[in-house]
Amino acid sequence: MSDSILLVEDEKILRISLSDALRAEGFSVLAVEDGEAALTALEKGAFSLVITDIRLPGIGGTEILKKSLAEAASTPVIMMTGFGSIEDAVQAMRLGAFDYITKPFDLDELILVARKAIEVHSLTEENIRLKKELSTYYGGPNIIGESKAMQTIFALLDKISRTDSTVLILGESGTGKELIASTIHFQSGRKHKPIIRVNCAALPSDLIESELFGYEKGAFTGADARKPGRFDLADGGTLFLDEIGDLPPLTQTKILRFLEERSFERLGGTTSVSVDVRIIAATNKNLEEEVKNGSFREDLYYRLNVIPLVLPPLRKRTEDIPLLIDLFTRRFNDQLGTAVRFDAEALVSLANYSFPGNVRELLNVVERCVSLAGGKIIGKDELPDHIGGARRDKARVATLHEITAEAEKKHINTILKLTQGNRSRAAEILGISRKTLWEKINAHRLDL
Repeated sequence: MSDSILLVEDEKILRISLSDALRAEGFSVLAVEDGEAALTALEKGAFSLVITDIRLPGIGGTEILKKSLAEAASTPVIMMTGFGSIEDAVQAMRLGAFDYITKPFDLDELILVARKAIEVHSLTEENIRLKKELSTYYGGPNIIGESKAMQTIFALLDKISRTDSTVLILGESGTGKELIASTIHFQSGRKHKPIIRVNCAALPSDLIESELFGYEKGAFTGADARKPGRFDLADGGTLFLDEIGDLPPLTQTKILRFLEERSFERLGGTTSVSVDVRIIAATNKNLEEEVKNGSFREDLYYRLNVIPLVLPPLRKRTEDIPLLIDLFTRRFNDQLGTAVRFDAEALVSLANYSFPGNVRELLNVVERCVSLAGGKIIGKDELPDHIGGARRDKARVATLHEITAEAEKKHINTILKLTQGNRSRAAEILGISRKTLWEKINAHRLDL
């Protein structure tokens, strides 16, 4: 689905020219000629960007800006202004406009500013989504993970978030590396600036340099205007480089230079660009092994590994599985308007499964089961086949009743030994009647 732009311009020829140029770039454009039509459009639909002239008959561009901010604060607004109304444009910037452009302007200039605005809008929307997820996963009293391993991670996050140091997050796929990176960002002093995420493994090697560092006009065929890179967009905030172990050698060198000098050069450029960016990197690869076999720079590894954070796989924190199941079940019940739950046998089967895909796999399993549930109870037979019949090599997970009964048996046996078999004295210490003690001795088959 293409990004939608609301264009407000009263001059017919200019409005048609701008609409055609933006559509040629792949944007969906709704062009209107006055402020009244613009306000109606804002009430009816959502836009990725608003471009409006400041001086319009009747309702002016400033009112359109205010309406847009009230309807959708994250939608950027670009103001078009003549030379004589630059003061109005500056005032609009103070009110919250993304940028302004002075007439007459080059179409390439407008398209460049529009692309940057839409990219920022997309990142802002993604940040809002992640903040909501983080408030569920890691926010305050709703923090998920009572295991010792995760409590250690959370304690480290509080300390890491207060620094600007480079962080290297290590762990298997599906352990939550991106959420941890986002947590660090949103708990830091950079939280009001963007966090820009780049999956290094998903970008072709011949494109990753231009995506990260941007390019100058004329850098290559088709580079008709300067394009900011992810480092530009992350200025003041955080750049999260996921799967950094997949970076090609040349890009590794440029990342190293940035970490050493805090500057870079755009593709096709000759001048250094300085930005204030914190780097958080992540990988599921063993970078020490990658260094040994020559596929990853040793000096870059040490530059990244200032603060290492190793996330445990789900099989190493099985006590968190019931908490996660409850969280995910409630989430999908809320989304689907259902009220289903897993029965005890299904929960034991899930707890016994090793989850090679970690938390992400558990999330997918719960979503599938809740979505396809035939009734209000999800039984063992409704679990995926590879989970319903799965058993670990080690002993099965005991039920709460079994654990409680075993603890009670051991405690009664200990007290009886202390009292040398005096049941009246033992009952007194245990705070129960002699009859109840006798019943428990029989129930636990204690050999006295």
